[in-house]
Amino acid sequence: MGAKAFEGLKVADFSWVGVGPITTKYLADHGATVVRVESTTRPDVLRLLPPFKEGKPGLNRSQFFANYNTSKLSLSLNLSVPEGREVAWRLILWADVVAESFTPGTMAAWGLDYPSVSKVRPDIVMISTCQQGQTGPHARFGGFGQLAAALGGYYELTGWPDREPAGPYGAYTDFICPPFALAALVAALDYRRRTGRGQYLDLSQFECGLQFLGPALLDYAVNGRVATRAGNRDPFACPHGAFPCAGEDRWVALAVTTDQEWRALCRVLGHPEWAEDPRFATFLSRRRHESLLEELIAEATRSWDPFDLMAALQAAGVPAGVVQRCSDLHRDPQLKHRGHWVTLEHGEMGPTIYDGIPFRLSKTPGRLERAAPCLGEDTEFVLRELLGYTDQEIAELAASGALE
Repeated sequence: MGAKAFEGLKVADFSWVGVGPITTKYLADHGATVVRVESTTRPDVLRLLPPFKEGKPGLNRSQFFANYNTSKLSLSLNLSVPEGREVAWRLILWADVVAESFTPGTMAAWGLDYPSVSKVRPDIVMISTCQQGQTGPHARFGGFGQLAAALGGYYELTGWPDREPAGPYGAYTDFICPPFALAALVAALDYRRRTGRGQYLDLSQFECGLQFLGPALLDYAVNGRVATRAGNRDPFACPHGAFPCAGEDRWVALAVTTDQEWRALCRVLGHPEWAEDPRFATFLSRRRHESLLEELIAEATRSWDPFDLMAALQAAGVPAGVVQRCSDLHRDPQLKHRGHWVTLEHGEMGPTIYDGIPFRLSKTPGRLERAAPCLGEDTEFVLRELLGYTDQEIAELAASGALE
């Protein structure tokens, strides 16, 4: 095996919350030295959100934060004081990549924006990620992934047609943007390798989110149709949805796209006669009687153990899967086989389970090198070993409030 894919890459990570930290985590887990800049005066929002170890809140007890910041170093730095901004400059001069996710204009107000930095470091690669990009009438509107998902149309599409929008789970665009950001960074680093020149990457969560709605957007552009909420139904599958099983709040999702799958579903559920019923014999007839069909299937699935039903349907060639809980995921045999779950020793939380790397590089595999850092855990190491500050200078920085 060779070195990790990003071995030797140096990253100054000023980002926070979701998109930026998840993106730089890919770099860190694959060998880059990533210095996460934080401050006790304004800690990352994720440090304040559950789940907390043993249910006890604390800046260093959130696994929400920890799961997205493995293999990084934490530098506590107060950018509101001049001394803190001087350290930030020194960190940027050390780095190959700078990442930030503040509201547009924030880095410029500190004199740390790309035009300022590139004058001194024309080879720097800098990425800014925010709600709607760095330019335009709405650029300075701050927010989180829920808002970008709403702007992008996801809330109009998610839920039941006779009810208010439900929305997808969580800050949706926070989790779909990082692959775009990583691909852009890799392209910019390749350009830098070939030319010696850096680039500025302006990533909009709003615009990234639209990429996942291509068919609906094209349908409107070509046919004038506006997509809206349809519950669990699908225009190309029937039946399609989640159906109740035995146990408390247990469900199996299934999708039938062919008549062959439909007949197999009927056999598994013990109702082969449904396949001959004129109301259900074809896809179009099933669509016309979809509400009745869903009621019949739900009644038939209620007595099944969800995992037994999934296995029976899959064996019969019907696409089906248990709607798994988090506890199910930790027992999932496929994830176990892949070694997905990784236990790391956290500075305050102790042994804690983390999500593993979602993709495998055969020649340069990554790994979670260490648990996420406690806030400011690596401040002295970064200042002394990476940036060359003396003990006296570090003491002066501390006295100035720059390291809060």
